[in-house]
Amino acid sequence: MIRYLTAGESHGKALVGILEGMPAGAECSVDYINHHLWRRQQGYGRGGRMKIESDTVEILSGVRFGKTMGSPIALVIQNKDWENWTERMSLDSDGSEVEKITIPRPGHADFAGAVKYGFDDLRNVIDRASARETAMRVALCSIVRKFLENNGIFIGSHVLRIGTAGMKNRVKVDKMIKTFCHRSPLAAYTLAQEADKSDVRMLDKSAEAMAISEIKKVKKAGDTLGGIFEIIVSGVPIGLGSYVQYDRKLDGQLAQAVMSIQAIKGVEVGDGFENALKFGSQVHDEFALANGSIARKTNRAGGVEGSMSNGEIIVLRAAMKPIATLAKPLKAVDLATKKLVESRYERSDVCAVPAASVIGESVIAPVIANAFLEKYGGDSMAEISKRSKRN
Repeated sequence: MIRYLTAGESHGKALVGILEGMPAGAECSVDYINHHLWRRQQGYGRGGRMKIESDTVEILSGVRFGKTMGSPIALVIQNKDWENWTERMSLDSDGSEVEKITIPRPGHADFAGAVKYGFDDLRNVIDRASARETAMRVALCSIVRKFLENNGIFIGSHVLRIGTAGMKNRVKVDKMIKTFCHRSPLAAYTLAQEADKSDVRMLDKSAEAMAISEIKKVKKAGDTLGGIFEIIVSGVPIGLGSYVQYDRKLDGQLAQAVMSIQAIKGVEVGDGFENALKFGSQVHDEFALANGSIARKTNRAGGVEGSMSNGEIIVLRAAMKPIATLAKPLKAVDLATKKLVESRYERSDVCAVPAASVIGESVIAPVIANAFLEKYGGDSMAEISKRSKRN
């Protein structure tokens, strides 16, 4: 099965990743990976780091002539900002001349990480807990994403809300999505392309304008903004995942993947939270017949029933909290002096919800791919293609 590991610090020399379990013969190109890395760096409200980094990947192993070899794939992304941090992130000096960071930021990994690992310098936590790590996750998962696309499965996303800015009427949201999302496997791809045209990845121009205005106000106030984004997966066959064991449940695996993204604090499948407030007769997706084929009148379940894909578009929504680093700091305690002080400021975004939506697309790709391989698996693309032909 497909799995991956990342290594590297935000201000270290590079980010490194290894992807294992990819079948042989899958397409893999630097240009395709770099495109999704570029998408991750976009979005109104990003911080100064995006002006320094222009992420590009180097493939070190596992690929020959543009195709995977079935062996582990190793990638590297160089950190251009490393040249400004060589002393503070030195690999071999004793660090005695580097000022220690002892003031944790509320809402960040700083405090718990320092206690857990016994650090007297929070930099050790800051640089690994940073969302900079997701650049490598996007790179690795883009290889898996291409594998899914070659098997007719596409992933896309858009932003529903940033702070208080967004489409107030869910009916309007659904109608707009249906413009892009029909039963075609390309539905998610089409939606993502449309969302990419917006600086905040919103489908509605009025909501986009409100979001940009709110980000400007919040930046001026020294604060940050979170929001909600939606991921869709189209072209998914019936029966991915399983109800027979807890760890094979597709919705559980998808939720875990999205929750693993920094600052994500809530995930729902379909209309999960809204459905909890309704009667069953208002929630469950009735069956219908369309030209002799079984169909659904609605998709409130978000394409997953009994923890398996049911043939409808998979819909996930994620809530991202405001970023923990504030230009106008909150109160904190200096771990060295035990005195109440203002939290420190670490260069950061004001709003990263658009970027998080692209990361969300990426991290669910291995989940879908593993469920697909469980059902149609093989060691090569040719073998998988024979097994996965749909009537």
